[in-house]
Amino acid sequence: MAHKPVGSGVSFAAATASASSGIMTHFTDTVRVHVVGGDAHIAVGIDPTAANSDYYVPSGGTETLSIGRPKSQKVVGVTTGTTTTIDFPAGSGSPFEVGDKVQLTGIVPAGANGGTSGIGLTVLSVLNGSFSHNSNGDPGFFSTRLTLAHNTTSVGPITDGEGELRDVFQVAAKGTASALYVQQVQITGVA
Repeated sequence: MAHKPVGSGVSFAAATASASSGIMTHFTDTVRVHVVGGDAHIAVGIDPTAANSDYYVPSGGTETLSIGRPKSQKVVGVTTGTTTTIDFPAGSGSPFEVGDKVQLTGIVPAGANGGTSGIGLTVLSVLNGSFSHNSNGDPGFFSTRLTLAHNTTSVGPITDGEGELRDVFQVAAKGTASALYVQQVQITGVA
């Protein structure tokens, strides 16, 4: 099977209790894991903890695992506060659910985005297709909105509220492996 690398890869060592990679922005439905210097049990998800019952990869082994379909949506507005409200284009819907971890990008000032790629923001609520009034008070405006556990009270006024919201994931490993190399890939066909 041929594959194409997508985004940056990460590496980390396994631990006897469980160790995890940093947050990875979700771009494909497949992740490739290579294990060296020992064996590892692997779990993939939001804040995963690997256990002896999870997927086993022997030392020197390479596996491709399904991580599910990526979720993303264009952002057209941001409201700052002790939590952050995100608006999507009217009628677009939200692929996200309460409890998802996401990464916000493209918003100005940059502090509204949540910092570096190592930060996953938690979705607190999702409101799809809510009926509201437009700025003139006329009925008939439909919006899609969600709330993030992200305090943006100190970032200042939003000067560009257009960006992207995308889900994130982590890989966890338990075992004796001195290194796991993790890379998202696209499967391109039979080699």
